[in-house]
Amino acid sequence: MSNKDGGSSVTNLVFTNKSTQTRNILIGVAVVVGLVVVVTVITVPTVVVNSNKRDSSPLERAKSLMKEVPLVDGHNDLPYQLKIHFNNQLLTVDLRVSTKDKFGDYGHTDIPRLREGHVGAQFWASYMSCDSQYKDAARHAIEQIDVIKRYTKQYPDTFTFVTTAQGIWDAFNDGKIGCMIGVEGGHAIDSNLGLLRILYELGTRYMTITHSCNTPWADNWIAARDESEVEFQGLSQWGELVIKEMNRIGMLVDLSHVSFETMKDALRVATAPVIYSHSSAFALCEHHRNVPDDILQLVKENRGVVMVNFYDNYVCCYPSNNTECDLKVVANHLDYIKEKCGSDCVGFGADYDGVTTLPKGVEDVSTYPDVVAELITRGWSDEDIKKALGLNLIRALEEAEKVRDDMANVPPFDEPIAVTARGEENATCRYFP
Repeated sequence: MSNKDGGSSVTNLVFTNKSTQTRNILIGVAVVVGLVVVVTVITVPTVVVNSNKRDSSPLERAKSLMKEVPLVDGHNDLPYQLKIHFNNQLLTVDLRVSTKDKFGDYGHTDIPRLREGHVGAQFWASYMSCDSQYKDAARHAIEQIDVIKRYTKQYPDTFTFVTTAQGIWDAFNDGKIGCMIGVEGGHAIDSNLGLLRILYELGTRYMTITHSCNTPWADNWIAARDESEVEFQGLSQWGELVIKEMNRIGMLVDLSHVSFETMKDALRVATAPVIYSHSSAFALCEHHRNVPDDILQLVKENRGVVMVNFYDNYVCCYPSNNTECDLKVVANHLDYIKEKCGSDCVGFGADYDGVTTLPKGVEDVSTYPDVVAELITRGWSDEDIKKALGLNLIRALEEAEKVRDDMANVPPFDEPIAVTARGEENATCRYFP
């Protein structure tokens, strides 16, 4: 009995020790498992995020950034295509379907491709031929402003009319493409500051000082290569008044299409940032529509923006430049301007539907993400990408608005240009009181 009892005690003792050991082992295992779970919970999201960032393709990254900041393009000539092909009869054309077969050698722009290209805001050009100077240029400008406003209203799910920097953000946040007006050619004002102010009231937010012809107060880009075109060595004295009045009312000064001397004069006079709505780097392509290095430095000091043109004749300069004309060449110009002028200086101004030929890979408005992806591949930071997409242009417009507000108490400049300075001394179709 005692042996039996004694044997039971030993057995119980052994069992108790084994139970304790087992429990300790289980507790240890539980602790280890718990630590593994905690570490996993803490580290896995970071690993996933880093992995996603690492594995995300440049194109995916580009589209992601374009959802954060609006792409603001400086120049599109769709309004002119509507004029010459449809006589501005908007009910006869549907921008919700492809325009590739509607505009002859053009057809770069329609709503599906604007959406595919993640366009956030667009300056539409109100263009009038140089042949209309001294005749009905003002009428053509106003007619094109009208058509821009009409197709903006015609597609309210896609477009909204914008006249301010904040308006660009409001449209973008509402999922709309902000529509803005740029008048392409100073001959639109018919050498009259009153007409300039009226164009602003109609919604114009930049005016290109000249097109491919001199105005009676400014030399155009051809004067930079052909001395016979030089009339004013840049801006005339009255031309300087145009720049001052544009600053006073808050209209951006656009220096695409002007001569190098006109660029310098305008940058000397301007108190607000200037823009180049569709120009590229002269050092990479020696076309006089582009911006040379010494002037890029002046633009940097002015806090202006050079919005790169995609036209192959302005980026490739072939056949003199032995290079394949493709998307990478466009990126070269963006790279170069950022390097010489700074990341605050560069933007996009493709000139779609205003040119007949384009580099491979940037054939229409759907291709902007591909250009951005190329910049990402080249090592551009997210911050610099966002600046080029739209922040630079928005900032320039904000600063122009501030100059306008600061000059609110300055009366309008109203000195008329001399009749003899208008380039039409023998005009027979005008009345001069």
